Amino acid sequence: MWNDAVNYLTNAELWITIGKGFLQILLILIVSTIFIRIGKLAITKVFLFRGKSPIRISERRENTLSKLLENILTYVIYFIAIIMVLETFGLNVGALLAGAGIVGLAVGFGAQSLVKDIITGFFIIFEDQFSVGDFIRISTFEGTVEEIGLRTTKIKSWTGEIHILPNGSIIEVTNFSINNSIAVVDISIAYESDIPEAERVIQELLIEVPDKYEDIVAPPELLGVQMLGASEVVLRVTCEVEPMRHFHIGRMLRKDIKMRLDEKGIEIPYPRVVMYNRKDEVS
Repeated sequence: MWNDAVNYLTNAELWITIGKGFLQILLILIVSTIFIRIGKLAITKVFLFRGKSPIRISERRENTLSKLLENILTYVIYFIAIIMVLETFGLNVGALLAGAGIVGLAVGFGAQSLVKDIITGFFIIFEDQFSVGDFIRISTFEGTVEEIGLRTTKIKSWTGEIHILPNGSIIEVTNFSINNSIAVVDISIAYESDIPEAERVIQELLIEVPDKYEDIVAPPELLGVQMLGASEVVLRVTCEVEPMRHFHIGRMLRKDIKMRLDEKGIEIPYPRVVMYNRKDEVS
């Protein structure tokens, strides 16, 4: 028995076979690494070429999609490499794949919601519906996207709560970060004030505003009288700004307009009550 073991271990054909197998595995790993690097470089070049085109998506969306494609490429090539390594060891890969297919089918029937979440998450990323950093509204949830996964999406509201939503439940999405926003500011002027003079003062201020705030895309526009209220005339100003910067610019415009109107002596109206005494009626 000892002699048989020694003869088996000292068999030259055995070590030649082991050496060939080792070299094949090493070659498979080297080729896989080369393919992954070439594939990632190709993906980078594609997005670099797309970035020079006149029609392009935002930079963070390009990074999201590029990273996803690189991960998929890595998983596919590693899967193929593992199959080839198993074949090198002489295992029946066909039988293994058939068994894995049956198990996967059983799991698929038992986890349909999970499969739905993954498929929906893939298309959310692939179609650039929204990306990390975007301000979106999904159903009753509204906030900034913190993380996008193939199964769940995390949204952080402005008060700090983190909402974790299964991707399969996302039916409608409102994305506020794709296009520029519009800041709308209503200014109330007293009826006793000179409305044309107030409009002139505000218009002069609006010419100066773009130099103060870099978030402003186009010069603000005074639309005119928006409404006649109970004790005030309402003037409306609109301004195109960077996405989701309309809240900040709106607050700044209100402050600047109020200060300029105070400088010019134009009053902001306040509630007034007229007292009527029936005893003063003349019978």
